[in-house]
Amino acid sequence: MAQLYFYYSAMNAGKSTALLQSAYNYEERGMRSEIFTAQLDNRFGEGKVTSRIGLAKPAHLFDSDTQLFQHIEALHQDQPLNAVFIDEAQFLSKAQVMQLIHVVDDLDIPVLAYGLRTDFLGETFTGSHYLLAWADKLTELKTVCHCGRKANFVVRLDDQGYAIRHGEQVEIGGNDRYESMCRKHFKSLVWGHLPI
Repeated sequence: MAQLYFYYSAMNAGKSTALLQSAYNYEERGMRSEIFTAQLDNRFGEGKVTSRIGLAKPAHLFDSDTQLFQHIEALHQDQPLNAVFIDEAQFLSKAQVMQLIHVVDDLDIPVLAYGLRTDFLGETFTGSHYLLAWADKLTELKTVCHCGRKANFVVRLDDQGYAIRHGEQVEIGGNDRYESMCRKHFKSLVWGHLPI
């Protein structure tokens, strides 16, 4: 029976690497999978998922208007699918997460979604919010803060390397704009002293 999986983490935990490895495992066994990624993140080129260690694979693009269920159903009717992978899953809408539930429940295709849990202010992204609530299986991929603790937050940095405390939720960038940190360091840079 198919399930909806959500693999989440802070940045630089190897989400794209894990996704590409899992897709390769299906391919190696003669099984068909398809990969989707957010159209707005084109740092490594359009229409592909690329990991920081150099692995890459072509991907279908999605934006807020993409009807994922219809797209995946058409691919499945053309040639049966054994799995669907979603990179940058934090950028999914609530409706798209529901569409992925229908892919799992109605088409019996496992969906493996990979994404950030929270933004640079410690708030959940829409896609992550609903995946955390509705996925069958949740798995945290871990990375470390500069202090050696587990990093579970992301800090957005300005051009001088200072933490940014306001702005649009989505601003694409890599290590030049973001740093993964533990809650203690994130709190001191972004939240400061919170009233109790």
